[in-house]
Amino acid sequence: MDLTTDEATLRQWIGRTLERDDVIAAEPARRMQATLDREPDLGDGDALPPLWTWFYFIDNHPAGRLERDGRTVFGDFLPPVALPRRMWAGGRFRFHGPLTIGEPASRRSEIADVRIKEGRTGTLCFITAKHAYGQQGKTVIEEEHDMVYRADPAPDDPTPTPPTAPGDADISRTVTPSALMLFRYSALTFNGHRIHYDREYARNVEGYPNLVFHGPLTATLLADLAVEAMDGRPLASFDYRAISPLYDDRVFTIHAKRDGDGLSLWAANPDGKLAMTAQAE
Repeated sequence: MDLTTDEATLRQWIGRTLERDDVIAAEPARRMQATLDREPDLGDGDALPPLWTWFYFIDNHPAGRLERDGRTVFGDFLPPVALPRRMWAGGRFRFHGPLTIGEPASRRSEIADVRIKEGRTGTLCFITAKHAYGQQGKTVIEEEHDMVYRADPAPDDPTPTPPTAPGDADISRTVTPSALMLFRYSALTFNGHRIHYDREYARNVEGYPNLVFHGPLTATLLADLAVEAMDGRPLASFDYRAISPLYDDRVFTIHAKRDGDGLSLWAANPDGKLAMTAQAE
């Protein structure tokens, strides 16, 4: 299939759907607990924590079909974008209830939008996919997921400076990442994107200084902090947006501040700059 940046061609994928069935088995959730250095005690009948849906309904594409990054497959569900760098830009969740561990579940996905834009460093392609997760015939979680594709960086491209993070959190936590944590999360999500485990590829091809901390893992940690800050009450909504990368060799912090009936949340790099923002209710 020919790859392209022609918006009219790519927008023909809008409305394309994909349906998958899975069982919300306990073992992936227990492995995530171990990845976060927690006692792996989740079992059948327990509620799956928010955003841990990403361990299920996974694509099992043969390795020979993957693009250079080790993750992307174009033309089936995703439109054939002629831009090699895929980034996790953000998303929105609405929770009508949790998925229950130990029970069958379904996910219906749809390409909701495709847009081509010109940025400071070249052409960008934004794709939004919608996912509806169901159990026992009812939709319990709705998700919108934003992806962005861009060209490889030029050696003289400027490094953007993210905004400074707020300094007035009600609750803060320190996260000490490691290559092991990134490896385990990649394994849990069957994510072969080489920026998370291939240091030379991350540096020499995609222009990062080190291994990149997974954007969805940052979002998951913020959602987990939101539940903690709300004294264990279940989330009704969680919206997040990636601002700048985090890396495996640099400790970072996550924060929450009460905002009316909800929370404002953010992740900050060691220099006090924003890496991700979120809102939870």
